[in-house]
Amino acid sequence: MSIATKSGDDGTTGLVGGGRVSKAALRVEAYGTVDELIATLGFARAICEDAEICDAAKAIQRELFAVSSALAHPESSQKEPPDVTLEMVEGLTAQVHRLEKIDGLLSDWSLPGEHAAAAAFDVARTVCRRAERCAVALADAGEELGANVITYLNRLSDLLWLFGRKLELDAGVKSKLRSDSDESPRWSRAW
Repeated sequence: MSIATKSGDDGTTGLVGGGRVSKAALRVEAYGTVDELIATLGFARAICEDAEICDAAKAIQRELFAVSSALAHPESSQKEPPDVTLEMVEGLTAQVHRLEKIDGLLSDWSLPGEHAAAAAFDVARTVCRRAERCAVALADAGEELGANVITYLNRLSDLLWLFGRKLELDAGVKSKLRSDSDESPRWSRAW
């Protein structure tokens, strides 16, 4: 048996529960972007030296397989998609709230690139935001999504941003967007 089935040579792919669609279909773009996010988080985790963030990222990677599978299930599927549960979203939210309480973490916008692992989590955050946009586009097109998919991706992007800032703070890295002499407004929740 080979992973090279050749069934996708015509530009189509199979969906969970049957049926084939174009590899450019919104649904495929959505779950494919989550797949990219899983891999990007793997890279971030591989270069991160903070055990707590690494453990959290690994748990998130596992949850993202459920998110991806939920996106890969069309309404016509005979199989039940895995749940992206409210508890999964609440787990991310709890981590966000815990990190936000750290003094100095939310002092300004960050300019990515001053710390390798933090920059890797910033890349993961942007991939997560793209996955969220893909999921919204799928929903806007009238396709069925799991109940908490968009909320999960939205909360995750917040958490990934905070992971980067925590790594920078712990390393003593100054990644502020603005110089100290810049009088423009600092970080806000509107980002």
